[in-house]
Amino acid sequence: MPDAPGLPPDWPALSLAQAHARLTAPGSPFEMDERDIRGQRLRVWKNAPPTLREVFLAGRAFGPRAFLVYDDERASYEGFSRAALALAGHLAAHGVRKGDRVAIAMRNLPEWPVAFFATILLGAVATPLNAWWTGPELEYGLRDCGASVAIVDSERFERLSEHLHACPDLTLVLASRHDDEMAHPLATRLEDVIGAPKDWLSLPEGRLPDVALDPEDNATILYTSGTTGHPKGALGTHRNAAMNVMNGVFSVARSFLRRGEPLPTPDPNAQKATLLSIPFFHTTGCNAVLIPAMAQGAKIVLTHRFEPVKAMQLIERERCTTCGGVPAIAWAIVEHPERHKYDLSSLEAVAYGGAPAAADLVKRIGEELPKSAPAIGWGMTETSSTFTHHFAEDYVFRPESSGPALPVCDMKIVDDKGATLPPGATGELWARGPNIVAGYWNKPQASAETFVDGWVKTGDIAKIDEEGFLFVLDRKKDMLIRGGENIYCIEVENALFEHPDIIDAAVVGIPHRTLGEEPGAVVTLKPGARVSEQEMRAFVAERLAAFKVPVRIVARDDMLPRNPNGKILKNQLKPLFAGDA
Repeated sequence: MPDAPGLPPDWPALSLAQAHARLTAPGSPFEMDERDIRGQRLRVWKNAPPTLREVFLAGRAFGPRAFLVYDDERASYEGFSRAALALAGHLAAHGVRKGDRVAIAMRNLPEWPVAFFATILLGAVATPLNAWWTGPELEYGLRDCGASVAIVDSERFERLSEHLHACPDLTLVLASRHDDEMAHPLATRLEDVIGAPKDWLSLPEGRLPDVALDPEDNATILYTSGTTGHPKGALGTHRNAAMNVMNGVFSVARSFLRRGEPLPTPDPNAQKATLLSIPFFHTTGCNAVLIPAMAQGAKIVLTHRFEPVKAMQLIERERCTTCGGVPAIAWAIVEHPERHKYDLSSLEAVAYGGAPAAADLVKRIGEELPKSAPAIGWGMTETSSTFTHHFAEDYVFRPESSGPALPVCDMKIVDDKGATLPPGATGELWARGPNIVAGYWNKPQASAETFVDGWVKTGDIAKIDEEGFLFVLDRKKDMLIRGGENIYCIEVENALFEHPDIIDAAVVGIPHRTLGEEPGAVVTLKPGARVSEQEMRAFVAERLAAFKVPVRIVARDDMLPRNPNGKILKNQLKPLFAGDA
């Protein structure tokens, strides 16, 4: 075993297999069981909540404990619960029934979890939309899922208002924090239904909707980008989401056994607190943060947008135990020149994923936040958030790995023919488990291509070592990840092709130290055409969300290099941005 600076000479005290066997033994909190799920016999956490209704009830039991903090606004678990039940009653009176889709399009506000759980408690399908999307992109999401109700914030309402007429299934829009009168006939202010967060505790106690829920019932549609240029809605079940309640605490418990320490006795009066700097509409924000936090009585501290100084102020003020989201956020904190002005000693973990992370980030966290354990994981929308967990010493020892799969999950590496490859071999990563979504909403062909006999074909090129640790090497799909946001090249290329003076275009990734990578584009202009880089970037910005706009666009007169099959040789274009990395 190679040396890892800072690790005790006798680490690990238990192998990965030994730790997993001890933690999942019969009678343990992490005991496993088997269930038939969509024709596959799969392992599940025996003690995980069967549906998200049980998660809601677990959260409500914490009563006066703080749940949601946003600037100077604070909502307790009881206040939140009353607001969610009041909204559920309003939606039911409006005709929302089990299986109906309710879209949620807002930034991180206390109202977001209220909208989510109000929908869930009715047996309806919560459908978060990317709040960064443009008006046409939001319209596509509403039309695609067939939402009958949209719950939005003021900015999203303004962005959507001219597109609502093109959404025939929509019968109600509830707009939060909208100061003006609602001029649209479908629109009502959310505050007219549930009040502001300060009012939630004064709402009636409410009653749970009398709706039968099953672990395999549809619960969410979370959108991910698609290679056709249109996002795909990953259809998640209650079981998919509820499995996440166990995942994070399992990886922490494993770290104690790996270092040879007994599992600590939980303090029922202690409260974990998470600084949430990533959106709720991401599978990480929803499934890996919101749902486990509710089940465990944790506090979620919300930010409008990530700003390092503001983040550090909140960590100090709220005594946050966890922060992170994507590597860029971790970098921004550990390297900020004013970091030492703030007391960050409450941090127990700096966790991130969603984008490539430099190996030296682990070192920097250890240097600047010595009481905090670094954590990373691999996952995708189709796996209902993180599928592997990499934490503490395991991450320090293997900083280029994404960690091992959870015991209820399986991974394998396959060749181009689907044959399983041995440990250490490179191929495409396939994943299987109770957290794999049921498929894509209304896209049977894409579902059939991606989901095979319970396995999801991830499109990632990877290898798995002898002990079970995953190493992601590249992406088979033509996709970039900028600070946790997926960008499919074809979508940006199609936007460039709409420009009347552009006749050829290719998008490639430009390495970025904190964001992982950013989009860059190379275009061929019509003979004699003269278009500035600024003009081309503005053209794309009118059609796509800001994070998809290329940070650099290089124009050339000749056609882009291609192979005999006509595919652009992007590796020949990447050197054009060598000075930008």
